[in-house]
Amino acid sequence: MGRVSIGRGKRAGAILTVLLVFALGWTAAAAAQPSVTGVRIGKHPDSTRFVLDLSENVSFKVFTLADPYRVVIDLPELEWKVDQGEAKETEGLVERYRFGLFKPGNARLVLDLRKPATVKQAFLLPPQGPYGYRFVLDLEATDRASFLASVAAPTTPEPSPPAAIEPAPAKRKDSRRTVVVDPGHGGVDPGTISADGTYEKDVTLAVARELKRTLEATGKYHVVMTRDRDIFIPLGERVEIGRRAKADLFISLHADSIKDSSIRGSTIYTLSETASDKEAAALASKENRADVLAGVDLGAESDVLAEILIDLMQRETMNYSVEFAGLLVPSMDKKVIMRTNSHRFAGFRVLKAPDVPSVLVEMGYLSNRQDTRFLKSSRGQKDIATAITAAVNTYFARHDARLSSH
Repeated sequence: MGRVSIGRGKRAGAILTVLLVFALGWTAAAAAQPSVTGVRIGKHPDSTRFVLDLSENVSFKVFTLADPYRVVIDLPELEWKVDQGEAKETEGLVERYRFGLFKPGNARLVLDLRKPATVKQAFLLPPQGPYGYRFVLDLEATDRASFLASVAAPTTPEPSPPAAIEPAPAKRKDSRRTVVVDPGHGGVDPGTISADGTYEKDVTLAVARELKRTLEATGKYHVVMTRDRDIFIPLGERVEIGRRAKADLFISLHADSIKDSSIRGSTIYTLSETASDKEAAALASKENRADVLAGVDLGAESDVLAEILIDLMQRETMNYSVEFAGLLVPSMDKKVIMRTNSHRFAGFRVLKAPDVPSVLVEMGYLSNRQDTRFLKSSRGQKDIATAITAAVNTYFARHDARLSSH
């Protein structure tokens, strides 16, 4: 009897193992995302064909946007399994393209056009021979008037913040200050791309995660991140995340580029109606176009934020922003190479919350090899986070001292 029981036990265990392996395999297959496995662009005498190789059948939506000329393809959330295509130089009517997560469940491909073009056809081909599913887009050159007549973008989307973002606890229940950390760019908007292929969106997210860890380690702060993964967040939504969290401080992180690759170092920016210099104005103009590059239609959007600058509350907030910047510059200078005139100002849209002191930290330039190496290194990321945390500590200590003296 004992031998029979053991045999039954072994058979039951074997069956259980098979079922477990099957279940795990089924779960992995169910969880697998559809993917883009290849990109091809064909230039023909009178047209340009853009092809995506896909792992499976997917739905899609195609529309055009003007100024600059763009074709936008919305797809389900896809895994990009080819060499990253953002800002990739191409031939024909397509000058470059960018791909990334636009909002949860929605990937976006943006084609920047060299000149006006019309979408002749867009369709999905089933598997055939050595090829799997293929998305095909055919473009033909046209004139500006015809292109503008074809523009029929959907209304400006209002994606929710990533699920991981939680509102700050009510002030009466939690004495911690709320700091919003904003990693610049993300998803379909890569930001600057260095000569060695480093993406600004990746650097800003890495430093933001380190800064969150460093701030929270003090036990003094509740930290909210505008994004905690590689996803696009519109500029206006970043501002609103700070306001919804009732933030005491908003810190936006960037790592841009500059024409002179020998220039390196960090710069702190605060908001102003008038830019401190041409470089600051150019940088603000570039950063303020992030939504455009991601394929957001801003034509019908009223720029309420532009009017906020004249509000008295905004002016008081700007004074607090300048105060924090004045503490951040010397703190950063202890850990990071700083540029001359380290505190500058311009009309950055992401800094326009009327009731949240805000700064933009240009951590360094990805156009400079030394800055790129520093920003990619764990040591560099920790140094930046440590310097910012020290300035945050000093800023709130001074505020608490002023409050206690009254």
